[in-house]
Amino acid sequence: MWNEEEKKKVFAFAEKYKGFLNEAKTEREAVQAGIKIVKKNGFKNLAECKSLKAGDKVYAVNHDKNLALAVMGKKPLSAGFKMIMSHIDSPRLDLKVKPLYEDESLAFFKTHYYGGIKKYHWPTIPLSLHGVVVLSNGKKVDINIGDDESDPVFMITDLLPHLAKAQMKKTLDEAIMGEELNILVGSIPVKDEKVKEKVKLAILEYLNNKYGIIEEDFFSAEIQAVPASKARDIGFDRSLIAAYGQDDRVCAFPSLAAILEAKPAERTQICFWVDREEIGSEGITGAQSIFLESFTVELLEKLKQPSNLKNVYRVFNNSRAFSSDVTAAFDPDYKDVHDPRNCAKMGYGVAFEKYTGHRGKSVTSEASAEYVQEIRKIMNDNKIIWQTSSLGKVDEGGGGTIAMYMAKRGIEIIDIGVALFNMHAPMEISSKADIYCAYLAYKAFYK
Repeated sequence: MWNEEEKKKVFAFAEKYKGFLNEAKTEREAVQAGIKIVKKNGFKNLAECKSLKAGDKVYAVNHDKNLALAVMGKKPLSAGFKMIMSHIDSPRLDLKVKPLYEDESLAFFKTHYYGGIKKYHWPTIPLSLHGVVVLSNGKKVDINIGDDESDPVFMITDLLPHLAKAQMKKTLDEAIMGEELNILVGSIPVKDEKVKEKVKLAILEYLNNKYGIIEEDFFSAEIQAVPASKARDIGFDRSLIAAYGQDDRVCAFPSLAAILEAKPAERTQICFWVDREEIGSEGITGAQSIFLESFTVELLEKLKQPSNLKNVYRVFNNSRAFSSDVTAAFDPDYKDVHDPRNCAKMGYGVAFEKYTGHRGKSVTSEASAEYVQEIRKIMNDNKIIWQTSSLGKVDEGGGGTIAMYMAKRGIEIIDIGVALFNMHAPMEISSKADIYCAYLAYKAFYK
Protein backbone atom coordinates (compact mmCIF):
# COMPACT_ATOMS: atom_id res chain seq x y z
CA MET A 1 0.00 0.00 0.00
CA TRP A 2 2.96 2.27 0.60
CA ASN A 3 4.67 2.43 -2.80
CA GLU A 4 4.95 6.04 -3.93
CA GLU A 5 2.10 5.94 -6.47
CA GLU A 6 -0.35 4.26 -4.08
CA LYS A 7 0.72 6.50 -1.21
CA LYS A 8 -0.25 9.59 -3.22
CA LYS A 9 -3.73 8.15 -3.84
CA VAL A 10 -4.13 7.15 -0.18
CA PHE A 11 -3.12 10.57 1.10
CA ALA A 12 -5.22 12.46 -1.47
CA PHE A 13 -8.30 10.45 -0.50
CA ALA A 14 -7.56 11.08 3.19
CA GLU A 15 -7.55 14.85 2.61
CA LYS A 16 -11.04 14.69 1.08
CA TYR A 17 -12.19 12.56 4.00
CA LYS A 18 -10.77 15.00 6.56
CA GLY A 19 -12.60 17.84 4.85
CA PHE A 20 -15.84 15.89 5.10
CA LEU A 21 -15.26 15.20 8.82
CA ASN A 22 -14.70 18.89 9.53
CA GLU A 23 -17.91 19.81 7.72
CA ALA A 24 -20.09 16.99 9.09
CA LYS A 25 -20.01 16.71 12.88
CA THR A 26 -23.67 15.73 13.23
CA GLU A 27 -26.01 13.51 11.25
CA ARG A 28 -27.84 16.58 9.87
CA GLU A 29 -24.57 18.12 8.72
CA ALA A 30 -23.48 14.82 7.17
CA VAL A 31 -26.69 14.66 5.13
CA GLN A 32 -26.31 18.29 4.04
CA ALA A 33 -22.70 17.68 3.00
CA GLY A 34 -23.69 14.48 1.20
CA ILE A 35 -26.47 16.16 -0.76
CA LYS A 36 -24.12 18.93 -1.86
CA ILE A 37 -21.61 16.36 -3.14
CA VAL A 38 -24.09 14.11 -4.97
CA LYS A 39 -25.87 17.00 -6.68
CA LYS A 40 -22.55 18.01 -8.21
CA ASN A 41 -22.20 14.43 -9.46
CA GLY A 42 -25.50 14.22 -11.31
CA PHE A 43 -27.83 12.74 -8.69
CA LYS A 44 -31.44 13.95 -8.85
CA ASN A 45 -33.98 14.25 -6.06
CA LEU A 46 -36.11 11.10 -6.28
CA ALA A 47 -39.20 13.05 -5.22
CA GLU A 48 -38.87 15.21 -8.35
CA CYS A 49 -38.46 12.29 -10.78
CA LYS A 50 -41.61 11.12 -12.58
CA SER A 51 -40.01 7.93 -13.87
CA LEU A 52 -36.73 6.03 -13.70
CA LYS A 53 -34.64 3.94 -16.08
CA ALA A 54 -31.33 2.08 -16.00
CA GLY A 55 -28.43 4.42 -15.33
CA ASP A 56 -30.46 7.09 -13.52
CA LYS A 57 -28.89 8.41 -10.31
CA VAL A 58 -31.20 9.56 -7.52
CA TYR A 59 -31.19 10.50 -3.85
CA ALA A 60 -33.81 10.66 -1.10
CA VAL A 61 -33.76 12.24 2.36
CA ASN A 62 -35.62 11.19 5.49
CA HIS A 63 -36.18 13.88 8.15
CA ASP A 64 -32.82 15.50 7.32
CA LYS A 65 -30.98 12.60 9.04
CA ASN A 66 -31.00 9.77 6.47
CA LEU A 67 -29.62 9.88 2.96
CA ALA A 68 -30.33 7.17 0.39
CA LEU A 69 -28.58 7.10 -3.00
CA ALA A 70 -29.28 4.79 -5.92
CA VAL A 71 -27.78 4.13 -9.34
CA MET A 72 -30.46 2.23 -11.23
CA GLY A 73 -29.47 -1.16 -12.64
CA LYS A 74 -30.33 -2.88 -15.91
CA LYS A 75 -32.26 -5.73 -14.28
CA PRO A 76 -35.66 -5.29 -12.62
CA LEU A 77 -35.32 -4.20 -9.00
CA SER A 78 -36.90 -7.51 -7.97
CA ALA A 79 -33.56 -9.11 -8.95
CA GLY A 80 -32.18 -7.41 -5.86
CA PHE A 81 -29.87 -4.50 -5.18
CA LYS A 82 -26.34 -4.12 -3.85
CA MET A 83 -26.40 -1.86 -0.79
CA ILE A 84 -23.76 -0.37 1.49
CA MET A 85 -25.32 0.91 4.70
CA SER A 86 -23.45 3.12 7.18
CA HIS A 87 -24.53 5.18 10.16
CA ILE A 88 -23.78 8.89 10.50
CA ASP A 89 -24.59 9.49 14.17
CA SER A 90 -21.80 9.47 16.76
CA PRO A 91 -21.56 9.56 20.56
CA ARG A 92 -22.00 13.09 21.87
CA LEU A 93 -23.68 15.27 24.49
CA ASP A 94 -27.22 16.48 23.73
CA LEU A 95 -28.65 19.53 25.48
CA LYS A 96 -31.60 18.70 27.73
CA VAL A 97 -35.00 20.18 26.89
CA LYS A 98 -34.56 22.81 29.65
CA PRO A 99 -30.78 23.15 29.58
CA LEU A 100 -29.96 26.68 30.75
CA TYR A 101 -29.46 27.37 34.45
CA GLU A 102 -27.41 29.58 36.75
CA ASP A 103 -25.38 28.48 39.77
CA GLU A 104 -23.01 30.68 41.77
CA SER A 105 -23.17 33.45 39.17
CA LEU A 106 -22.18 31.10 36.35
CA ALA A 107 -24.37 29.93 33.46
CA PHE A 108 -24.43 26.29 32.36
CA PHE A 109 -26.18 23.98 29.90
CA LYS A 110 -27.34 20.63 31.23
CA THR A 111 -26.70 17.69 28.90
CA HIS A 112 -27.79 14.11 28.36
CA TYR A 113 -25.10 11.93 26.82
CA TYR A 114 -25.96 10.03 23.64
CA GLY A 115 -24.43 6.65 22.94
CA GLY A 116 -21.84 4.62 24.78
CA ILE A 117 -19.31 7.11 26.08
CA LYS A 118 -16.69 7.08 28.80
CA LYS A 119 -17.98 10.09 30.73
CA TYR A 120 -14.56 11.04 32.07
CA HIS A 121 -13.39 11.79 28.51
CA TRP A 122 -15.60 14.86 28.17
CA PRO A 123 -14.61 17.37 30.90
CA THR A 124 -11.86 19.93 30.15
CA ILE A 125 -11.95 19.60 26.36
CA PRO A 126 -13.12 22.47 24.09
CA LEU A 127 -16.65 21.83 22.84
CA SER A 128 -18.65 23.29 19.98
CA LEU A 129 -22.43 23.47 19.69
CA HIS A 130 -24.18 22.20 16.55
CA GLY A 131 -27.83 21.73 15.76
CA VAL A 132 -31.13 23.31 14.94
CA VAL A 133 -33.74 25.33 16.84
CA VAL A 134 -37.29 25.68 15.55
CA LEU A 135 -38.75 28.94 16.85
CA SER A 136 -42.37 29.42 17.89
CA ASN A 137 -43.14 30.96 14.47
CA GLY A 138 -41.80 27.85 12.70
CA LYS A 139 -38.54 29.42 11.56
CA LYS A 140 -35.63 26.98 11.66
CA VAL A 141 -32.36 28.36 13.00
CA ASP A 142 -29.08 26.50 12.44
CA ILE A 143 -26.54 26.53 15.26
CA ASN A 144 -22.81 26.08 14.67
CA ILE A 145 -20.64 27.72 17.33
CA GLY A 146 -17.11 26.79 18.29
CA ASP A 147 -15.43 25.33 15.20
CA ASP A 148 -14.37 28.59 13.59
CA GLU A 149 -11.16 30.06 15.02
CA SER A 150 -13.00 33.30 15.84
CA ASP A 151 -15.77 31.49 17.76
CA PRO A 152 -15.87 30.95 21.50
CA VAL A 153 -15.80 27.36 22.71
CA PHE A 154 -17.50 25.70 25.67
CA MET A 155 -16.25 23.37 28.37
CA ILE A 156 -17.20 21.02 31.20
CA THR A 157 -15.14 21.68 34.33
CA ASP A 158 -13.34 19.12 36.49
CA LEU A 159 -11.79 19.01 39.96
CA LEU A 160 -8.19 20.00 40.49
CA PRO A 161 -6.01 17.07 41.66
CA HIS A 162 -5.35 18.87 44.97
CA LEU A 163 -9.02 18.42 46.00
CA ALA A 164 -9.88 15.22 44.14
CA LYS A 165 -8.93 12.66 46.79
CA ALA A 166 -12.47 11.27 47.12
CA GLN A 167 -13.15 11.50 43.38
CA MET A 168 -10.01 9.56 42.51
CA LYS A 169 -11.02 6.66 44.73
CA LYS A 170 -14.12 6.10 42.59
CA THR A 171 -14.25 3.79 39.60
CA LEU A 172 -13.77 5.37 36.17
CA ASP A 173 -17.47 4.84 35.50
CA GLU A 174 -18.48 6.76 38.64
CA ALA A 175 -15.82 9.47 38.86
CA ILE A 176 -17.83 11.69 36.48
CA MET A 177 -21.59 11.13 36.54
CA GLY A 178 -24.00 12.00 33.75
CA GLU A 179 -25.61 14.80 35.75
CA GLU A 180 -22.18 16.40 36.18
CA LEU A 181 -21.66 16.84 32.44
CA ASN A 182 -22.76 20.47 32.57
CA ILE A 183 -21.31 22.89 30.03
CA LEU A 184 -20.03 26.28 31.16
CA VAL A 185 -21.49 28.94 28.83
CA GLY A 186 -21.01 32.34 30.48
CA SER A 187 -20.32 34.50 33.53
CA ILE A 188 -21.16 38.17 32.81
CA PRO A 189 -24.41 39.33 34.52
CA VAL A 190 -26.98 41.82 33.26
CA LYS A 191 -27.00 45.16 35.05
CA ASP A 192 -30.41 44.84 36.65
CA GLU A 193 -30.59 44.52 40.42
CA LYS A 194 -34.20 43.35 40.27
CA VAL A 195 -33.24 40.19 38.38
CA LYS A 196 -32.27 37.19 40.49
CA GLU A 197 -30.45 35.09 37.85
CA LYS A 198 -28.48 37.81 36.12
CA VAL A 199 -26.03 35.62 34.17
CA LYS A 200 -28.76 33.33 32.88
CA LEU A 201 -30.70 36.36 31.65
CA ALA A 202 -27.57 37.71 29.96
CA ILE A 203 -27.20 34.44 28.03
CA LEU A 204 -30.89 34.48 27.07
CA GLU A 205 -30.57 38.07 25.87
CA TYR A 206 -27.56 37.13 23.75
CA LEU A 207 -29.38 34.15 22.21
CA ASN A 208 -32.44 36.27 21.50
CA ASN A 209 -30.47 39.10 19.91
CA LYS A 210 -28.31 36.73 17.85
CA TYR A 211 -30.80 34.01 16.88
CA GLY A 212 -34.27 35.13 17.98
CA ILE A 213 -34.34 32.30 20.56
CA ILE A 214 -36.38 32.45 23.75
CA GLU A 215 -36.04 29.93 26.58
CA GLU A 216 -39.08 27.87 25.55
CA ASP A 217 -37.51 27.32 22.11
CA PHE A 218 -35.04 24.86 23.64
CA PHE A 219 -37.93 22.40 23.81
CA SER A 220 -38.15 22.40 20.00
CA ALA A 221 -34.40 22.21 19.51
CA GLU A 222 -31.77 19.59 18.74
CA ILE A 223 -28.44 20.95 19.93
CA GLN A 224 -25.39 18.73 20.31
CA ALA A 225 -22.10 19.42 22.04
CA VAL A 226 -19.20 17.85 20.16
CA PRO A 227 -15.42 18.30 20.30
CA ALA A 228 -14.32 21.64 18.85
CA SER A 229 -11.43 20.09 16.99
CA LYS A 230 -10.43 19.56 13.38
CA ALA A 231 -9.35 16.27 11.84
CA ARG A 232 -5.56 16.01 12.17
CA ASP A 233 -2.80 13.77 10.87
CA ILE A 234 -1.02 11.61 13.44
CA GLY A 235 2.59 10.49 13.37
CA PHE A 236 5.83 11.70 11.80
CA ASP A 237 4.77 9.86 8.65
CA ARG A 238 1.20 11.28 8.74
CA SER A 239 -0.17 7.77 8.18
CA LEU A 240 -3.03 8.06 10.69
CA ILE A 241 -5.96 10.40 11.29
CA ALA A 242 -7.32 11.65 14.62
CA ALA A 243 -10.82 13.11 14.51
CA TYR A 244 -14.21 13.17 16.16
CA GLY A 245 -17.02 11.10 14.67
CA GLN A 246 -15.03 8.52 12.73
CA ASP A 247 -17.48 5.94 14.05
CA ASP A 248 -19.02 5.72 11.54
CA ARG A 249 -18.21 8.48 9.09
CA VAL A 250 -14.95 6.68 8.31
CA CYS A 251 -17.17 4.13 6.53
CA ALA A 252 -19.91 6.51 5.36
CA PHE A 253 -17.55 8.69 3.34
CA PRO A 254 -15.86 5.86 1.37
CA SER A 255 -19.28 4.37 0.60
CA LEU A 256 -20.37 7.73 -0.80
CA ALA A 257 -17.16 8.07 -2.81
CA ALA A 258 -17.62 4.56 -4.19
CA ILE A 259 -21.17 5.09 -5.45
CA LEU A 260 -20.17 8.38 -7.09
CA GLU A 261 -17.86 6.34 -9.32
CA ALA A 262 -20.22 3.41 -9.80
CA LYS A 263 -21.03 2.58 -13.41
CA PRO A 264 -24.56 1.34 -14.18
CA ALA A 265 -24.49 -2.40 -13.52
CA GLU A 266 -26.90 -5.32 -13.79
CA ARG A 267 -28.21 -4.69 -10.27
CA THR A 268 -29.20 -1.37 -8.73
CA GLN A 269 -26.52 0.05 -6.42
CA ILE A 270 -27.53 1.76 -3.19
CA CYS A 271 -25.65 3.80 -0.60
CA PHE A 272 -27.73 4.25 2.55
CA TRP A 273 -26.87 6.43 5.57
CA VAL A 274 -28.85 5.89 8.77
CA ASP A 275 -29.11 7.61 12.14
CA ARG A 276 -29.44 6.43 15.77
CA GLU A 277 -27.25 3.33 15.47
CA GLU A 278 -25.41 4.31 18.63
CA ILE A 279 -28.57 3.94 20.72
CA GLY A 280 -30.07 0.83 19.13
CA SER A 281 -31.28 2.07 15.71
CA GLU A 282 -34.68 2.97 17.16
CA GLY A 283 -36.77 5.90 15.99
CA ILE A 284 -37.99 7.37 12.75
CA THR A 285 -34.48 7.74 11.29
CA GLY A 286 -32.91 4.53 12.62
CA ALA A 287 -32.25 1.33 10.68
CA GLN A 288 -35.33 -0.21 12.30
CA SER A 289 -37.59 2.41 10.69
CA ILE A 290 -39.41 1.77 7.41
CA PHE A 291 -37.42 4.29 5.36
CA LEU A 292 -35.73 1.48 3.40
CA GLU A 293 -39.15 0.03 2.55
CA SER A 294 -40.46 3.48 1.58
CA PHE A 295 -37.42 4.15 -0.59
CA THR A 296 -37.73 0.75 -2.28
CA VAL A 297 -41.44 1.26 -2.98
CA GLU A 298 -40.79 4.65 -4.55
CA LEU A 299 -38.06 3.21 -6.76
CA LEU A 300 -40.38 0.40 -7.87
CA GLU A 301 -43.23 2.79 -8.62
CA LYS A 302 -41.07 5.09 -10.73
CA LEU A 303 -39.59 2.11 -12.56
CA LYS A 304 -43.20 1.07 -13.35
CA GLN A 305 -42.64 -2.23 -11.54
CA PRO A 306 -44.95 -3.89 -8.96
CA SER A 307 -44.62 -2.14 -5.58
CA ASN A 308 -46.75 -4.43 -3.44
CA LEU A 309 -45.36 -5.89 -0.21
CA LYS A 310 -44.70 -9.25 -1.83
CA ASN A 311 -42.46 -7.67 -4.45
CA VAL A 312 -40.70 -5.45 -1.89
CA TYR A 313 -39.69 -8.55 0.05
CA ARG A 314 -38.69 -10.26 -3.19
CA VAL A 315 -36.34 -7.32 -3.74
CA PHE A 316 -34.89 -7.74 -0.24
CA ASN A 317 -34.54 -11.52 -0.49
CA ASN A 318 -32.50 -11.17 -3.69
CA SER A 319 -30.31 -8.34 -2.38
CA ARG A 320 -26.76 -8.26 -1.08
CA ALA A 321 -25.48 -5.74 1.46
CA PHE A 322 -22.58 -4.48 3.53
CA SER A 323 -23.14 -3.22 7.06
CA SER A 324 -20.38 -0.68 6.79
CA ASP A 325 -19.26 -0.04 10.37
CA VAL A 326 -16.08 0.25 12.38
CA THR A 327 -14.40 -2.35 14.55
CA ALA A 328 -11.77 -2.31 17.28
CA ALA A 329 -8.12 -2.26 16.23
CA PHE A 330 -5.71 -4.40 18.23
CA ASP A 331 -4.09 -2.01 20.70
CA PRO A 332 -0.69 -3.14 22.04
CA ASP A 333 -1.35 -1.28 25.30
CA TYR A 334 -4.55 -3.27 25.93
CA LYS A 335 -3.71 -6.73 24.64
CA ASP A 336 -5.67 -8.57 27.33
CA VAL A 337 -9.13 -7.75 25.92
CA HIS A 338 -8.37 -8.97 22.38
CA ASP A 339 -8.01 -12.36 20.76
CA PRO A 340 -4.84 -11.63 18.77
CA ARG A 341 -5.58 -14.44 16.30
CA ASN A 342 -8.97 -13.01 15.38
CA CYS A 343 -8.75 -9.24 15.70
CA ALA A 344 -8.19 -6.46 13.18
CA LYS A 345 -4.88 -4.64 13.09
CA MET A 346 -4.30 -1.01 12.25
CA GLY A 347 -3.02 -0.59 8.70
CA TYR A 348 -3.76 -4.17 7.58
CA GLY A 349 -6.66 -3.34 5.28
CA VAL A 350 -10.44 -3.21 5.46
CA ALA A 351 -11.86 -5.52 8.15
CA PHE A 352 -14.66 -8.08 7.75
CA GLU A 353 -16.67 -9.33 10.73
CA LYS A 354 -18.76 -12.44 10.11
CA TYR A 355 -20.73 -11.66 13.28
CA THR A 356 -20.69 -9.20 16.19
CA GLY A 357 -22.84 -9.58 19.31
CA HIS A 358 -22.16 -10.45 22.94
CA ARG A 359 -21.01 -13.58 24.76
CA GLY A 360 -22.85 -16.49 23.09
CA LYS A 361 -23.33 -14.61 19.79
CA SER A 362 -26.43 -12.90 21.18
CA VAL A 363 -28.05 -9.80 19.65
CA THR A 364 -26.48 -10.14 16.22
CA SER A 365 -26.78 -11.70 12.79
CA GLU A 366 -24.14 -13.93 11.24
CA ALA A 367 -23.24 -13.94 7.56
CA SER A 368 -23.73 -17.32 5.91
CA ALA A 369 -20.76 -19.33 4.67
CA GLU A 370 -22.08 -19.00 1.11
CA TYR A 371 -22.32 -15.21 1.29
CA VAL A 372 -18.90 -14.89 2.93
CA GLN A 373 -17.36 -16.89 0.08
CA GLU A 374 -19.16 -14.71 -2.47
CA ILE A 375 -17.70 -11.57 -0.89
CA ARG A 376 -14.27 -13.14 -0.36
CA LYS A 377 -14.09 -13.92 -4.08
CA ILE A 378 -14.97 -10.32 -4.98
CA MET A 379 -12.22 -9.01 -2.71
CA ASN A 380 -9.57 -11.44 -3.94
CA ASP A 381 -10.48 -11.07 -7.62
CA ASN A 382 -10.08 -7.29 -7.26
CA LYS A 383 -6.85 -7.58 -5.22
CA ILE A 384 -8.34 -5.74 -2.24
CA ILE A 385 -6.26 -5.77 0.95
CA TRP A 386 -8.58 -7.14 3.62
CA GLN A 387 -8.50 -8.85 7.00
CA THR A 388 -10.88 -10.67 9.33
CA SER A 389 -11.94 -9.30 12.69
CA SER A 390 -13.85 -9.99 15.88
CA LEU A 391 -14.75 -7.52 18.62
CA GLY A 392 -12.59 -8.67 21.52
CA LYS A 393 -12.46 -11.85 23.56
CA VAL A 394 -15.63 -13.91 23.86
CA ASP A 395 -16.64 -12.91 27.40
CA GLU A 396 -14.97 -9.50 27.45
CA GLY A 397 -17.86 -7.43 26.11
CA GLY A 398 -19.07 -7.04 22.56
CA GLY A 399 -21.18 -4.81 20.38
CA GLY A 400 -23.74 -4.71 17.61
CA THR A 401 -24.40 -3.08 14.25
CA ILE A 402 -27.32 -2.51 11.90
CA ALA A 403 -26.63 -5.85 10.18
CA MET A 404 -29.25 -7.71 12.22
CA TYR A 405 -31.99 -5.28 11.17
CA MET A 406 -31.22 -5.83 7.49
CA ALA A 407 -31.00 -9.61 8.01
CA LYS A 408 -34.46 -9.46 9.58
CA ARG A 409 -35.71 -8.09 6.26
CA GLY A 410 -34.18 -11.06 4.43
CA ILE A 411 -31.16 -9.20 3.06
CA GLU A 412 -27.85 -11.09 2.91
CA ILE A 413 -25.40 -8.92 4.85
CA ILE A 414 -21.93 -8.88 6.39
CA ASP A 415 -20.12 -6.30 8.52
CA ILE A 416 -17.17 -4.57 6.88
CA GLY A 417 -15.32 -1.45 7.91
CA VAL A 418 -12.28 0.32 9.28
CA ALA A 419 -10.56 -0.57 12.54
CA LEU A 420 -10.19 2.26 15.07
CA PHE A 421 -8.26 3.12 18.19
CA ASN A 422 -10.18 5.16 20.82
CA MET A 423 -13.61 4.14 19.52
CA HIS A 424 -16.37 6.37 21.02
CA ALA A 425 -13.79 8.79 22.45
CA PRO A 426 -13.85 12.50 21.54
CA MET A 427 -10.94 11.84 19.14
CA GLU A 428 -10.75 8.47 17.36
CA ILE A 429 -7.78 7.19 15.34
CA SER A 430 -7.87 5.51 11.93
CA SER A 431 -5.32 4.42 9.33
CA LYS A 432 -5.31 6.22 5.99
CA ALA A 433 -4.42 2.95 4.28
CA ASP A 434 -7.41 1.16 5.82
CA ILE A 435 -9.76 3.95 4.77
CA TYR A 436 -8.54 3.72 1.18
CA CYS A 437 -8.88 -0.07 1.25
CA ALA A 438 -12.49 0.35 2.40
CA TYR A 439 -13.14 2.66 -0.54
CA LEU A 440 -11.63 0.12 -2.97
CA ALA A 441 -13.62 -2.71 -1.38
CA TYR A 442 -16.87 -0.77 -1.73
CA LYS A 443 -16.11 0.01 -5.38
CA ALA A 444 -15.43 -3.68 -6.06
CA PHE A 445 -18.70 -4.68 -4.37
CA TYR A 446 -20.70 -2.27 -6.51
CA LYS A 447 -19.33 -3.65 -9.83
